Amino acid sequence: MYRKRDTRRDQLVAEITAQLRRYSVDAQHIGHAFAALHGLNATDLHALIAVMDAELYGQPMTPGRLGEQLNLSSGSVTALIDRLERGGHIRRDRDTADRRKVFLHYAERGATLAMDFFRPLGRRTDGVMAGFTDEELETVHRFMAAMGTSMREHRDAVRAESARRSAG
Repeated sequence: MYRKRDTRRDQLVAEITAQLRRYSVDAQHIGHAFAALHGLNATDLHALIAVMDAELYGQPMTPGRLGEQLNLSSGSVTALIDRLERGGHIRRDRDTADRRKVFLHYAERGATLAMDFFRPLGRRTDGVMAGFTDEELETVHRFMAAMGTSMREHRDAVRAESARRSAG
C-alpha cells in the first residue's frame, strides 16, 4: 500500500517508481525463464540482449564493446562468445574492409528461439501500445529513454566506485 502523498504529482511519481521496479523484476523473471529453458546463464542473456540491441540500432557489436558493456575481461568475453556461438545463439562475422575486426550477430537458430519464446509477449506489448495515441507514445518514449540513460549513468557510477574500492 502506498503512503499518503501531498500532491497528485507526488503520488504519480511514487506509483511510477513502483511500477518501474515491478516491471524490472518481471522482465528479469521472463529473461531468466528463457535462459533456463535454453541452458544460458545471466551473463549469456545480457550478452544476447546487447547483441540484439546493437543490431536494432545499426551499430554492430564487437567483442571489445561487449566486454565493456558487461564489464568482462577479454578472456571472459572470448569464452562467452565461444559458448554462445557453439550453442547457435550468435555468429562472428569479419569486417569486409578490415579482416581484423569481428562483429557479433544473432545467429538464425538463436533468433528463432528468441522469437518463438517472446512472440506472445510481443503481441501483449503491441496490444498495450495500441491503446495509446502517437503523441502519448512519444511522451512515453522520451520518458523511457531518459530513465534508461539515468539507470546506465548510475550503473556506471556504481561500477566505478566498486572498482575504486577494490583497487584501494
